[in-house]
Amino acid sequence: MAAAISDLALLLDAPVFAMTSKPPPKHVYHVAVRNPPEDRQLTDEEWGRVAQEMMHAAGIARHGQERACRWVAIRHADDHIHIVATRAREDGRQPNLRQDIVRMHAAARNFEVEFGLRRLVDGDHTARRWPKTGETEKAVRRGLGEPVRETLQRTVREAAAAAASEEEFFARLTAAGVRVNRRVAPDGNVTGYSVALPGDRDQGQQPVFFSGARLAPDLSLPRVRERWAIAVSVPTVAPAQMWQEAERRVRAAADHLGAGGLHEGAGDVAALGDLIVVAAVASPHLVRGQLRDAAFEYERASRAPGDRRLEGQARSLYRESAYLVSRSAAVAGRADTVAALGFLVALATAVEAAQRWHQAQQHRAQAEASGKAGRLLREAVEVTAGARAAREYRAGRRPAAGRPPRAGRAVAVSGERPMAGVVQEALPGHARAILADPAWPALRTRLVAVAETGEDPAEVLAAVAARRELGSADSVAEVLTWRLYGWSRERGAPTSTTGKSPSPTSTGGTSGPRKTGAPGPRRPPGDEQRKGPRRAR
Repeated sequence: MAAAISDLALLLDAPVFAMTSKPPPKHVYHVAVRNPPEDRQLTDEEWGRVAQEMMHAAGIARHGQERACRWVAIRHADDHIHIVATRAREDGRQPNLRQDIVRMHAAARNFEVEFGLRRLVDGDHTARRWPKTGETEKAVRRGLGEPVRETLQRTVREAAAAAASEEEFFARLTAAGVRVNRRVAPDGNVTGYSVALPGDRDQGQQPVFFSGARLAPDLSLPRVRERWAIAVSVPTVAPAQMWQEAERRVRAAADHLGAGGLHEGAGDVAALGDLIVVAAVASPHLVRGQLRDAAFEYERASRAPGDRRLEGQARSLYRESAYLVSRSAAVAGRADTVAALGFLVALATAVEAAQRWHQAQQHRAQAEASGKAGRLLREAVEVTAGARAAREYRAGRRPAAGRPPRAGRAVAVSGERPMAGVVQEALPGHARAILADPAWPALRTRLVAVAETGEDPAEVLAAVAARRELGSADSVAEVLTWRLYGWSRERGAPTSTTGKSPSPTSTGGTSGPRKTGAPGPRRPPGDEQRKGPRRAR
């Protein structure tokens, strides 16, 4: 029997029209149940079971319940269904929907096990406080890059992570330019605080204040005070050695993380989270974005469910490292990329240790957050290593023809030069996007081919990048790959590296010693004269 949508709607709404009491103002109950793309497709029978169990869990139509709410499930795609119900039972009463979302999540976890699907995690009250829809829309209207809640949350977290006392915490907030309101009890003790961003006002033109607890579970004043409840002693270290000393402490902490049990481990991972926040503030320019993203991702991993104890050895070492890094930034300015490399490697190792601890405690959400942060830190390590390789190459670069090498400096072989460093040197503004681009391996192969001709790949890359703008390119790496291919054809250089390419310093055959330095004059496309490798004069 064919029925129109309007007929189906009338059947669903009939109990509402029959109610003798006041009907609910919003009587339509809607929920969508979806599987991620990597899961297998469920059959219609399996989706039918899911829909029945969801309605039972929500309280819409419990198993065996007579005269329950009317509902319908519709599958109009392979990966999800929509369930629509009426919030009025056939006996005239309304369903009890208290904790409906929590109960449906529990039912979904059971189906993930039964059907062999990707297992998600239940809420453990450690998630961050996300901006509300109105806050996001307000930020868009004001032309802000992010909602005010996000800005305040990051500012307060940075101040709490770097402070060594309550007074320093509030002083850092004031120095950061936010408005601070302390809640003072009748006995004169400070019992709480709230912060507001200058210019952020409500409809009554009053400042919009957020308490620490509204920003994140661990930013309430009692939780912030835990950070300096136990003082740490940091020896006097020369500014030039602070990053190395912090690295030593981070490596030592890896052996102690979680060694004292569950509660001590919770304090350890919390202190590690503060260290990543401080490192992001003091990080070198090239990796600042990766470190801030890593601090954002690790935030949930720093909040383990349950109580935490603050006497752990690893926690003390992480707090000392945070103090050293913060002090280094204050005394010596932002860190040099090469000087911070060892510390970043140690930090990535520490996050991996935290991930293993969370996995052992079956904290799936925290383990996943640690994994994301670890990948970002490894990316920062790769970028930093590329910058160091570029610096070492510049220090030991082969001289141009007729110019002797500088005394005391090694001569680098162009084929051994890391191409990540080439990109950092030639295009620092595009380097991060290029190294993360799927087309990066092809570009790297092309740069190796350029280096094998005897030219400086960084100078060639900068030259071809300057031919036209790159801002409109969907893939900067792919565009540069084709430009380098064109450059090779213009120069008559080999355009393939599948075979063994001639060495820049070999003799005989068609590849004599070639000049280094900036590329010579380019021939226009289509000029086919002077084919073959260019000879040194």
